[in-house]
Amino acid sequence: MRARPSSYPHQLPHDHLPGQAELAVGGTRGRRYIPYRHDPMENLTTRGRVTRLGATALGLVLLVVGTFWGSDDDFPFGPFRMYSTSNPPNAPAPDTRVEGVNSSGAVVDLDQNATGIRRAEIEGQQARYAADPTLLTEVADAYAERHPDAPALVEVRIVIRWHGIRAGRPTGQHTDQTVVRWQATR
Repeated sequence: MRARPSSYPHQLPHDHLPGQAELAVGGTRGRRYIPYRHDPMENLTTRGRVTRLGATALGLVLLVVGTFWGSDDDFPFGPFRMYSTSNPPNAPAPDTRVEGVNSSGAVVDLDQNATGIRRAEIEGQQARYAADPTLLTEVADAYAERHPDAPALVEVRIVIRWHGIRAGRPTGQHTDQTVVRWQATR
């Protein structure tokens, strides 16, 4: 941009577009002309203000309602309790896993790599599996689909390993508890 004399600040810069309103046109720094532009749309219309305030109020209402009466399923407006709670310092820590037993009697770890089903999905639906263990056939089917040459699963179970905790530190001891079990009919 070419330098403009500082005695002519009222002249518009050469890149000014016709119809573009400018409230102030600028000044100089050293010998260079520096334009100051003011966008004519910097003020919201009444309709725009009402829309933004309405959206903000709705978001705040959803956040408050979700915080007090929501569940993790209502995220991002729910409380996401997984991070808002903790276990007592001497309570055992649960570690849920899914395992299967194939027709040859070998125990198979049915993790995400083996079935495509994430552990969090199993944990989130654990009450449903406990109420109806036949739902674990979906896990067996997912395993069979990914491992067509492997021996068929004859049992699928959800096991919780309870890790011992004392004063907030692991003790190194654990116990396993099978909470849901499905066995194939023979």
